[in-house]
Amino acid sequence: MAAETHSRAICEFSRVRAVTTGWIVDFMFLSLCRRFKEGKFEEFNEIIETLEAVTECPSKELHEDKTMICAFLARVMHGKQLDVQFEENEDMLPLMSAAKIWCDIKHTVAEQRLFIDILELLFVQSVTVCLISDQISHACLALKWFEKHYKLPQNLCSKVSSMVKKKDPHDPLLNSYSFTRLLETVATYLDAYLEKNPSDYLVKEATKMLQASPESKKSEDDVTHDDVRHDDVTHDDVTQDENIQTTKNKTTKRKLLATNFMEDWEIDSCQKPFLSVKRIPENDVSQVACQKSMETSTILKKRKNPRKWTDKLDRHLKRGVKRHGVGKWAQMLLDSDLDFEGRSGVMLKDRWRILVKCHQH
Repeated sequence: MAAETHSRAICEFSRVRAVTTGWIVDFMFLSLCRRFKEGKFEEFNEIIETLEAVTECPSKELHEDKTMICAFLARVMHGKQLDVQFEENEDMLPLMSAAKIWCDIKHTVAEQRLFIDILELLFVQSVTVCLISDQISHACLALKWFEKHYKLPQNLCSKVSSMVKKKDPHDPLLNSYSFTRLLETVATYLDAYLEKNPSDYLVKEATKMLQASPESKKSEDDVTHDDVRHDDVTHDDVTQDENIQTTKNKTTKRKLLATNFMEDWEIDSCQKPFLSVKRIPENDVSQVACQKSMETSTILKKRKNPRKWTDKLDRHLKRGVKRHGVGKWAQMLLDSDLDFEGRSGVMLKDRWRILVKCHQH
């Protein structure tokens, strides 16, 4: 009998734990959405770390959509940082990874137009952030990858392709496809999702508790006493006092968190997104690599040694200089006959300088 009672108690606690975990995940999800919309980068990353630990629980499959959305937000938030790694494939940049997850959570998007808008913004910005960082080879990679895996408007693809050829990250196209607009459009998606999935149980309960606290009642009593004492003041004073009273009431009764916020080219499909990130040295951005596991875990930081220049790469560089001229590094990277294995124009320039010094040019 005692053993049976103990077993029943364990089972009951397991169910309670699952429900409690769900509330915590909802609260963390709500907090993450708010930090994303406010653009608070450091606080966003702190919440991601905490959320990773929470979603390691046995009931994590119950929160799959929210975990996926969090992973999507993490990739967008780090979209401009080409030294951030999320997946195993070396060539998968943050916004490319975000596009994969975005397609996986398509069922959470209320409007088809919104889904398409964000996908197109991810496409344009995946290329643009590479151009801004002078990573022409990565820009070409992103362009070809999106064209192969997604059905995008032909005129948009042509404009982006032209932008890459001109090596121009300030194209007028970006007036309509800016990174700021990407963030704003994702925020619109979050607003719509949270309207259907409030995720605010803990927020409401915490608000009720604060409203019922002695401090809250005392504050309300103070406001009442102030009104009685100042019955005979002038009209202007009454108006000012009413404004103060309104402010006090809002302060003591506000919600803690508002609920209305806001191959070379074959990439393996995303099984379960990795939330956190790891970085590589800034001088080796071409080594963008991905997390070892798609399961959530602690943040990993990994540094890779720079790849050595081979005789083959030197031959390609010499051929490129002969064909395009010294200093035409961007044109060399766009030359389909020359494969520099992900190196940037700056790397080509530095290597050419070394060859000239060694009289090997």
